[in-house]
Amino acid sequence: MAVFAFSVAPLGAGESVTDSVAEAVRIVRESGLPNRTTSMFTEIEGEWDEVMPVIQRATEAVGNGGHRVSLVLKADIRPGHTGQLEGKVTRVEEALAEDESATGHA
Repeated sequence: MAVFAFSVAPLGAGESVTDSVAEAVRIVRESGLPNRTTSMFTEIEGEWDEVMPVIQRATEAVGNGGHRVSLVLKADIRPGHTGQLEGKVTRVEEALAEDESATGHA
């Protein structure tokens, strides 16, 4: 099991890449795998063999029209752990809340 973060964009497609990125995100969401999109990356959680084809389809969709494509990919591979897309953030928030209560600062 792993959490993958990726960013994909066409090169030379002009200033706005919104439509291309939206198509990539649509492919991720339709996969049914846990995912989240932020301003810089889309994160997707699952087994290597189920996530990589989704990222490949998203990348190919962004390249439609003959565009050169930039892909940035990062993975946290942690066998035996699920729910890390939310779990990692929850643990950080809990640590911050503990720090705030210990110091009395909000």
